[in-house]
Amino acid sequence: MTVEHADSRCMLVVALELSSGSQPAQAALTADDAGRLVELVGRDLATFASDLPGLDLVLAAAHFDPAEILRPGWPVHQRLDELLRRAPQRNQGPRLIAFGADAGGEIPLPLQAQPDLQGGALRVLPVLISGDAGNVERVANALEEALLERGMAAADTALLIQQAFGARVEHVRFLTHLDLAAMMSLQYQHQNLGNLWPLIETALLAADGEEWLDLDPEPLLLYRDGQARMALLGAQAWRKRHGASFGNDAETLARGFEYFQARQRQLAAVLEAHGIPVTFVYCDDQCNPREMLAS
Repeated sequence: MTVEHADSRCMLVVALELSSGSQPAQAALTADDAGRLVELVGRDLATFASDLPGLDLVLAAAHFDPAEILRPGWPVHQRLDELLRRAPQRNQGPRLIAFGADAGGEIPLPLQAQPDLQGGALRVLPVLISGDAGNVERVANALEEALLERGMAAADTALLIQQAFGARVEHVRFLTHLDLAAMMSLQYQHQNLGNLWPLIETALLAADGEEWLDLDPEPLLLYRDGQARMALLGAQAWRKRHGASFGNDAETLARGFEYFQARQRQLAAVLEAHGIPVTFVYCDDQCNPREMLAS
């Protein structure tokens, strides 16, 4: 597979697989620790791509939930690119740059992770490689070929991350943005969210595209024009569309409808975590929900 990269950029993450029940004590590293870390990250990645030392490499020494990375337009990496463009010594040779907490310990706004998405077992540090288009392409393809299966960080890199973030870490590995997407797709399959992934993938990789989730007993969803539209069914409309598999028992039907409503909220929350706005379209039992969403 050829890695997609716009404007001579390659997007990566350093993935921290945390020990069960643990969370990093620090949201971002100090400038000194961030500088040490970016040097180690550059060294480690160069073992997979020999052209890397000729390119700029920038690291956000702050950890995010994967959903914050996997958003349309790749906004966290876009912020890194903007910071890189404003950094000194541009066009004066390759640079290793890290952004972390300021001298007072405050985390700059571009590096602040979303508080309500904290607590997961996987946290990621964004990395951006930038420079000559030909070199970036060679590096990007080399990393895409190598990292998913062989991209473990060196022991001293993992140790620095563990000590500086105050984290109990099981594994530290490097992933391309596409590797991260593939990993999350598999994780969503295990969490009974696999049916939703094609909508998220379309938003990430073909934002102008269209994708339906139209599988009984799932809520009906349409991704189009940068947003998701979900059919908000009343009880009678739900029974007409999904009730056949629940029989005629009133209590069973009531429980089925309650589960359906909870599932709607769950899917909407996942989409919004990925930066995909959700619009609910009310459908009564007299309308065609698919036609309502498509209109």
